[in-house]
Amino acid sequence: MAIPQLSPEERKAALEKAKAARIKRAEVREKLKAGALSVKQILDMKDDPIIGRMKVSTLIETLPGYGKAKSEKIMNELQIADSRRLRGLGERQLAALLERLV
Repeated sequence: MAIPQLSPEERKAALEKAKAARIKRAEVREKLKAGALSVKQILDMKDDPIIGRMKVSTLIETLPGYGKAKSEKIMNELQIADSRRLRGLGERQLAALLERLV
């Protein structure tokens, strides 16, 4: 598949949209770290087009006391692929993740 050729205006708009998405995901992670949001609240927002694109591993690593090693261990135990995003979690995976983290 060829990369679409964008006009300078289209490219600038796409870059701004991507920047806004990264900023929103960063704000959600900061709120999670600060305790203003819970894991359940974030998982309930998985249908949001921006939040749904956050990787599950990033969500776990954001939690206080969790790092890359614990995140990988949890993902392996729950049989969630490293590349899985919040929007792609199945009902069983979602329930297991909530049970494990809450």
